[in-house]
Amino acid sequence: MTIAIKTAADIDGMRIAGRLAAEVLDMLTPHMVPGISTEALDKLAHDYMVNVQKTIPAPLNYAPPGYAPYPKSICTSINHQICHGIPNERPLKNGDIVNIDITVIKDGWHGDTSRMFIIGEASIAAKRLCQLSYEALWRGIVKVRPGARLGDIGHAIQTFAENAGYSVVREFCGHGIGRKFHEEPQVLHYGKLGTLEVLMPGMTFTIEPMVNAGRREIREAGDGWTIVTKDRSLSAQWEHTVVVTDTGYEVLTLSAGSPALPAFVGESVTV
Repeated sequence: MTIAIKTAADIDGMRIAGRLAAEVLDMLTPHMVPGISTEALDKLAHDYMVNVQKTIPAPLNYAPPGYAPYPKSICTSINHQICHGIPNERPLKNGDIVNIDITVIKDGWHGDTSRMFIIGEASIAAKRLCQLSYEALWRGIVKVRPGARLGDIGHAIQTFAENAGYSVVREFCGHGIGRKFHEEPQVLHYGKLGTLEVLMPGMTFTIEPMVNAGRREIREAGDGWTIVTKDRSLSAQWEHTVVVTDTGYEVLTLSAGSPALPAFVGESVTV
């Protein structure tokens, strides 16, 4: 396995791309209301990326081996949809929970991030899932430092989520990122302490746990992309792109509108 180590100049480029990806989510936030369609959100995001940011929406026409080209500029996964949901004309309803996944390309560098949004007023169970999955993400992020191992990240996420009564999807994972959308290494959201690759300064990758309210089993919805929970339980996902620094980590996908950090996260993370 060859894991690219980014230079300081590379990380500067990724820092810009990451912030821009997060700012697309900031822009969409006031539009996340009952009645809007994910198709309309996709158009808002596409126009903002292309015309305002001068970025390229990485998902549009993305076609990994075995997949038809992805037809939209963002991914929108609603309720029991886990990931890769395709925007459509169905209006969002009060109580829906929605993951919006944004990846932009700026000057050849990819920035990749996602957030959960609650439409109107959701159930207590839905709100708890969104909150606890956000904390699970950060439980993984704070394990990133030189000399740690990828398994430490997955172990922290899995342990926290399962202790809260949830399950973690295993078929999809985080990934290295840079000039390519998906690079080595794979970043599992479950695992054992002290296993898998050793983290080194300059590694850049996403952490993006998918946490289900019910069982972890999945199925494909039938459109070639959308993945759903097999038991139709709610699912939530958050994602950040991080770089391993000399002393720990830096989150590259923070912006002015990013959600507040969990209380256990140190003061070292700033926008």
